[in-house]
Amino acid sequence: MHSKNNIARGKHRVAGLALLAVAALPLAAVADTAAEVRAEVLESSAYVRKNLKGMDGGVSSQGSLEFWSSGGLLQRVPAESPDVSYKAFSLTPKHVEVITLVEGQAAVAMYYSEGSYHQDGGDLVPHYMTRVTEVYVKEDGKWRVRAAHYSPIAGGSGTDQSSVD
Repeated sequence: MHSKNNIARGKHRVAGLALLAVAALPLAAVADTAAEVRAEVLESSAYVRKNLKGMDGGVSSQGSLEFWSSGGLLQRVPAESPDVSYKAFSLTPKHVEVITLVEGQAAVAMYYSEGSYHQDGGDLVPHYMTRVTEVYVKEDGKWRVRAAHYSPIAGGSGTDQSSVD
């Protein structure tokens, strides 16, 4: 009888542990998408600071709809847009928050971007301070920007660019 009780207790423990593992899965999964998108934001900016050019393939294969900090109209950024290059780039994302929309498929990143930059063929922007909202979709295992909105913070400046051309 003693061994039957031990077997019964063992089965209950295994079942209890399995339930705990299943209950923890959604939390871990949500944290993974948020962590992946946050890492994408930070790594993309670090790449540009180091290489003075944008990373290949950062825009969705469907392109991206964007409001830029210049205050212009809605821009349609095609997937095949040429990579931007810079003479200088010190923009740093700060206070990055991510909301998962569909686990492993879509998320929204919100953060502040601060620093200065000088795009090739453009003017120096010495005190860039902008709020950023970017919608990310996962395509072929990589996070891509599908939509974005950049708005300058009081006391800072946005870009002077008003079109993709």
